[in-house]
Amino acid sequence: MKAKTLLGLRETSTLQEIKSKYKKLMKKWHPDKHINDVEKATQMSAKINEAYEIILEYCNNYEYAFDEESIKKSTYSPSEWWHDKFGGR
Repeated sequence: MKAKTLLGLRETSTLQEIKSKYKKLMKKWHPDKHINDVEKATQMSAKINEAYEIILEYCNNYEYAFDEESIKKSTYSPSEWWHDKFGGR
Protein backbone atom coordinates (compact mmCIF):
# COMPACT_ATOMS: atom_id res chain seq x y z
CA MET A 1 0.00 0.00 0.00
CA LYS A 2 1.56 3.26 -1.13
CA ALA A 3 -0.04 5.29 1.68
CA LYS A 4 1.48 3.02 4.34
CA THR A 5 4.91 3.26 2.74
CA LEU A 6 4.75 7.03 2.25
CA LEU A 7 3.86 7.56 5.91
CA GLY A 8 6.54 5.07 7.02
CA LEU A 9 4.12 2.86 8.91
CA ARG A 10 4.86 -0.64 10.19
CA GLU A 11 2.70 -3.64 9.26
CA THR A 12 0.70 -2.90 12.41
CA SER A 13 0.45 0.64 13.73
CA THR A 14 -1.64 2.37 16.33
CA LEU A 15 -3.71 5.45 15.53
CA GLN A 16 -1.30 7.44 17.69
CA GLU A 17 1.66 6.24 15.58
CA ILE A 18 -0.17 7.11 12.37
CA LYS A 19 -0.87 10.65 13.59
CA SER A 20 2.69 11.07 14.84
CA LYS A 21 4.23 9.97 11.52
CA TYR A 22 1.88 12.29 9.64
CA LYS A 23 2.78 15.30 11.81
CA LYS A 24 6.52 14.65 11.50
CA LEU A 25 6.31 14.36 7.72
CA MET A 26 4.19 17.49 7.41
CA LYS A 27 6.71 19.44 9.51
CA LYS A 28 9.53 18.10 7.35
CA TRP A 29 7.84 18.90 4.02
CA HIS A 30 6.04 22.13 4.86
CA PRO A 31 6.57 24.56 1.97
CA ASP A 32 7.78 27.29 4.38
CA LYS A 33 10.79 25.10 5.19
CA HIS A 34 11.71 24.62 1.53
CA ILE A 35 12.06 28.15 0.22
CA ASN A 36 14.33 26.98 -2.61
CA ASP A 37 11.89 24.32 -3.81
CA VAL A 38 8.39 25.32 -2.74
CA GLU A 39 6.80 23.40 -5.62
CA LYS A 40 8.33 20.07 -4.60
CA ALA A 41 7.43 20.65 -0.94
CA THR A 42 3.87 21.53 -1.92
CA GLN A 43 3.60 18.34 -3.99
CA MET A 44 4.99 16.23 -1.13
CA SER A 45 2.62 17.88 1.35
CA ALA A 46 -0.31 17.03 -0.92
CA LYS A 47 0.86 13.40 -1.23
CA ILE A 48 1.28 13.12 2.55
CA ASN A 49 -2.20 14.56 3.14
CA GLU A 50 -3.72 12.16 0.61
CA ALA A 51 -1.96 9.16 2.18
CA TYR A 52 -3.12 10.23 5.64
CA GLU A 53 -6.71 10.58 4.44
CA ILE A 54 -6.59 7.09 2.87
CA ILE A 55 -5.25 5.53 6.08
CA LEU A 56 -7.79 7.35 8.26
CA GLU A 57 -10.63 6.34 5.97
CA TYR A 58 -9.52 2.72 6.25
CA CYS A 59 -9.32 2.99 10.06
CA ASN A 60 -12.70 4.69 10.32
CA ASN A 61 -14.43 2.09 8.15
CA TYR A 62 -12.71 -0.99 9.56
CA GLU A 63 -15.22 -3.43 11.02
CA TYR A 64 -14.34 -4.82 14.41
CA ALA A 65 -15.62 -8.18 15.57
CA PHE A 66 -17.18 -8.10 19.03
CA ASP A 67 -18.39 -11.66 19.25
CA GLU A 68 -17.00 -13.58 22.21
CA GLU A 69 -14.89 -15.98 20.10
CA SER A 70 -13.16 -13.16 18.21
CA ILE A 71 -12.40 -11.24 21.37
CA LYS A 72 -11.04 -14.36 23.01
CA LYS A 73 -8.77 -15.06 20.02
CA SER A 74 -7.48 -11.48 19.93
CA THR A 75 -6.35 -11.75 23.55
CA TYR A 76 -4.63 -15.14 23.33
CA SER A 77 -1.22 -15.53 24.86
CA PRO A 78 1.34 -17.11 22.51
CA SER A 79 0.93 -20.50 24.22
CA GLU A 80 -2.88 -20.30 23.99
CA TRP A 81 -2.62 -19.40 20.30
CA TRP A 82 -0.29 -22.36 19.69
CA HIS A 83 -2.59 -24.72 21.55
CA ASP A 84 -5.64 -23.47 19.63
CA LYS A 85 -3.88 -23.92 16.27
CA PHE A 86 -2.02 -27.17 16.92
CA GLY A 87 -3.58 -28.75 19.98
CA GLY A 88 -1.58 -30.39 22.73
CA ARG A 89 0.96 -32.04 20.44
